[in-house]
Amino acid sequence: MRVEAIEWVDAKAAARAIRTVAARTFRPTDIERINGRIRAEGNAAVLELTNEFDAIDSPLEALRVDPAESRTALEQLDSTLRESLELAIANVRTVAEAQVGDDLHTEALPQGHTVTIRTVPVGSAGVYAPGGRAAYPSSVLMCAVPAQTAGVDRIALASPPGPDGCVPAPVLATAALCEIEEIYAMGGAQAIFALALGTEEVRPVDVIAGPGNAWVQDAKRAVHGTVGIDSYAGPSELMVVASANTDPRAAALDLCAQAEHGEGGVLALASTDPAVIDAIGSAAIEIAETGAVDPGALISTILVPSAGEAISLANALAPEHLELLDPDAATLAGEVTTAGCVFAGVAGATAFGDYVAGSNHVLPTGGAGRFSGPLGPGTFRRKIATVEVPPEAAAKLAPHVDTIARAEGFPVHGESAMIRARDSK
Repeated sequence: MRVEAIEWVDAKAAARAIRTVAARTFRPTDIERINGRIRAEGNAAVLELTNEFDAIDSPLEALRVDPAESRTALEQLDSTLRESLELAIANVRTVAEAQVGDDLHTEALPQGHTVTIRTVPVGSAGVYAPGGRAAYPSSVLMCAVPAQTAGVDRIALASPPGPDGCVPAPVLATAALCEIEEIYAMGGAQAIFALALGTEEVRPVDVIAGPGNAWVQDAKRAVHGTVGIDSYAGPSELMVVASANTDPRAAALDLCAQAEHGEGGVLALASTDPAVIDAIGSAAIEIAETGAVDPGALISTILVPSAGEAISLANALAPEHLELLDPDAATLAGEVTTAGCVFAGVAGATAFGDYVAGSNHVLPTGGAGRFSGPLGPGTFRRKIATVEVPPEAAAKLAPHVDTIARAEGFPVHGESAMIRARDSK
């Protein structure tokens, strides 16, 4: 792990510098090739790619996982882990349910017609739980519970198999806890394309949600429009705002924890106190020397002129996670406008949000917090408008439709409204 100082000029310049020095060490160059192969070859291509990248010791013959494997994994799951997963599911469900309000709103307009807005769930959702470096049962519940709360009938889970050709048992057990039976042993870009396009074995879905590496995120960009997506969620990011009251080792552990996710992430540390920056940086290097984190991880440090400028930097950077390890965290948090999730207070480690706090760990990265937010039930719901125009309202509205339509060069639009006005007399 390296610690590199960035000279302060202003918030926007510092944010650009952080993203520049933390640029991905690799970029997928074969996304379109994978897309083309799955469109042309379907299941055969997904199987070949999955066996090439994941199930290298025991190649798969089919993508679909027998639901009995999930039930068996749950029965064999360590009881302590099961208790923790059930706590996480309950907390995420509580927060998700609080986000689902009235799904019907009718507005009566002065001309005598009504416009009703209904909110309905999408028909199907694809959930992606990453693999490779580790198994992520937490990503299963973070995606599945909001989708279920939204009312989605069909949820399909995709997760990479290990070298033995099997989806890791904790992922399968969590799927059983969430009552998901449609599970596919496939990962990476090929999983995203299969969920979006469908194959002989995989039925396509309406929305795809879940975190992942650069391959996964670029594949989500490629299919956005064919299906809905949650956001661009990965690689992991954390910005820490520290003060003289911050425990250096605690802050260093928070930064190193995010480095456990692997390459390509953003790690930033801002403070008004150079001694605090030095102490946290030294502690992070010491922790990294244990070998638990990505050796190529980089922490960008910024000496800011004030706490207010630290928040300006956070708003310019739009980090996935933002920790305000400051006694005034509650006040500062109210000034944050772009972070995916803000952890306020000295005990507010990002790890709580990653697992059991009830907030969602599927969050926008790469600056996407400027226009999107945490995964929630809204990701899996869509609005439908119903317009009821009685004859008397048609008579009042039609001349205005005709005027605007003719101004745009669409006289038939106007006629289709005016005939209703004539019929109402």
